[in-house]
Amino acid sequence: MDEKSTIHHRLLIALVIILLFGVIVLQYVCPSSYCQLLHLGSLASNSGSNAIGSQGKGNDIGLSGQDPYVAEDCAVARFVPRFNFTSADLSRLVDFNIQGDDVIVFLHIQKTGGTTFGRHLVRNIKLERPCECHAGQKKCTCYRPGKRESWLFSRFSTGWSCGLHADWTELTNCVPSHMNTREPPKKPTVPSRNYYYITILRDPVWRYLSEWWHVQRGATWKASLHVCDGRAPTLAELPSCYPGDDWSGCSLQDFMDCPYNLANNRQVRMLADLSLVGCYNVSVMSEDERWAVLLESAKRNLRGMAFFGLTEYQRKTQYLFERTFRLAFIAPFTQLNGTRAASVEVVPETQLRIHQLNQWDEELYEYARDLFLQRFQVSRQQERKQARERRQQERRRLRGRLGRPVAEWPSDKPQWTETQAGEAITTHLRPPSPERKHQERGGGEAVEAEVQLPDWWGLEQNSTMEDYMDNVEQWR
Repeated sequence: MDEKSTIHHRLLIALVIILLFGVIVLQYVCPSSYCQLLHLGSLASNSGSNAIGSQGKGNDIGLSGQDPYVAEDCAVARFVPRFNFTSADLSRLVDFNIQGDDVIVFLHIQKTGGTTFGRHLVRNIKLERPCECHAGQKKCTCYRPGKRESWLFSRFSTGWSCGLHADWTELTNCVPSHMNTREPPKKPTVPSRNYYYITILRDPVWRYLSEWWHVQRGATWKASLHVCDGRAPTLAELPSCYPGDDWSGCSLQDFMDCPYNLANNRQVRMLADLSLVGCYNVSVMSEDERWAVLLESAKRNLRGMAFFGLTEYQRKTQYLFERTFRLAFIAPFTQLNGTRAASVEVVPETQLRIHQLNQWDEELYEYARDLFLQRFQVSRQQERKQARERRQQERRRLRGRLGRPVAEWPSDKPQWTETQAGEAITTHLRPPSPERKHQERGGGEAVEAEVQLPDWWGLEQNSTMEDYMDNVEQWR
């Protein structure tokens, strides 16, 4: 008995050691407390094995307590690119002239967090002439400095001027003529305006379920025009999924069963050129051929856009927007911690069906996510290269002034100074002075307006363990 007890005791100790080792490895690979939740909602796996609200309940789309406007998916410790893009695709920097005739056009796709991002555009950008937003009014006035002309075409600035949630096909045909009518060029010889299209994408499964919940509460987009090739679709081309005024109370099964539901692969349809497939006339070609053409068109248009962001990467979205347009947000994007969504349980069979209904959106999202993260990676590399060049120039300048080598400044990180409104944030390196050290400890005011680089800025350029900025700002 003593020998058997000793063997059992040793086995127990071995099992405990293995368990502890497994916990340590798990914490190393995925230290975030959100990892398991994020694995449930991520579409990073093409196998379709991810669970939505795995045998649990949650707000809006199956997670407990919150809509998954969450940080990065923790699927891998390092981002590994899957697609090859040209340097022009990755180095995205536009010469946006807010004082000239340039216009930013926001393509707002339903249930992607576009309302929040749209409010950021009119309320949260540091401008020489901020947008004028008044309580009780749905739209803000976003004029250029010294002019009564709009620089932003969006829901919260110009309204739904080209139709409710107008898609790429509608906007590209409507916006130039609308702007020229609204604000005619002063001289016929003046070159046409530069239109910079932007949008936000979201994980297709979360977006689809969020739209279903929104619709079952009574929301509709019946006012959408869906204009293509100069006309709206006929009722035969685009039948309605419900007979009454709205589809309130519809079950998820009913929502999935309607073959005309525009929620299916909505992001591909809204980003593609519908003229390539005969608009809404589905008899022009087979369904698979039709969606293959639309997917390639959506990818091409997405690459050509001045900017796009991802709901699941809010702070990287903010960072890339600021770098692309040389505009700075006043306050960082923050995470939306909860929603008013009802609890819903999604069984595996339903999960598989949702994946099938949105297979083209999933392909587009994986493509967009890869491009987005590669752009972020390249932008961070360029930023670090520029910072090194500035440090080298500063050392050479000081060396020439002092006539001797300048030692490295220990524990002194670059300081970021915000320039005048509308310009990019630039870095200025200075030797640590006693006054500055005193200021950093909280005593007195610095001579120059310096702010310490935020903690999130120093994270690895290609880390996907956590999104270095949280997520969607909750506006009141």
